[in-house]
Amino acid sequence: MKRTIGIVLFPGFEMLDAMGPVELFGMHADAFEIVIVAEQSGTVASAQGPKSVVDATFAENRHYDILLVPGGPGTRKEVENPVIIDWLREASARSEYVTSVCTGAALLAQAGILNGKKATTNKISFGWVVSQGPTVDWVPEARWVVDGSVLTSSGVSAGMDMALALIAMLLGEKAAEDAALWAEYTWHRDKDHDPFAKAAGLV
Repeated sequence: MKRTIGIVLFPGFEMLDAMGPVELFGMHADAFEIVIVAEQSGTVASAQGPKSVVDATFAENRHYDILLVPGGPGTRKEVENPVIIDWLREASARSEYVTSVCTGAALLAQAGILNGKKATTNKISFGWVVSQGPTVDWVPEARWVVDGSVLTSSGVSAGMDMALALIAMLLGEKAAEDAALWAEYTWHRDKDHDPFAKAAGLV
């Protein structure tokens, strides 16, 4: 039975945050249906310029087994957008797993989804994201963090490692290894190995 993955987009999202994991989940099309979901229909422009076509809107109230929230400069505006914050709160309550990449964790924090949980985020923007969730147990040194059904990753490319970790959790280690092989991607398997935390002066 396929799991439906809702890739939550907004203007100014970071392309690799979203499309890196999409590429890897898409390697197992028999297991995952991938849906681009956004506040409005039409297209959503990334921070880099190219646009993605929206498959479903928040108002359609579809069920998603997995949510993936990318980061990007657009998060600075979206943390003040009650439409996306309220939708994330409601949709996450019905989802099996909730994930974020980079500063997407700020949106989950604003929605209260990370309250009392361990989480991480982009290291360069760590201070700003932390300010969005004072009751979150922020982990400054981690490639990605798993706390129950919530997975959060560090910046940009770290989302691909987190996606592979989730594939391994759901489909088994070999399925994740196969996806990495097919994508010719070197999977960083150690979720605690984070050289970027030191580079950002967090440790």
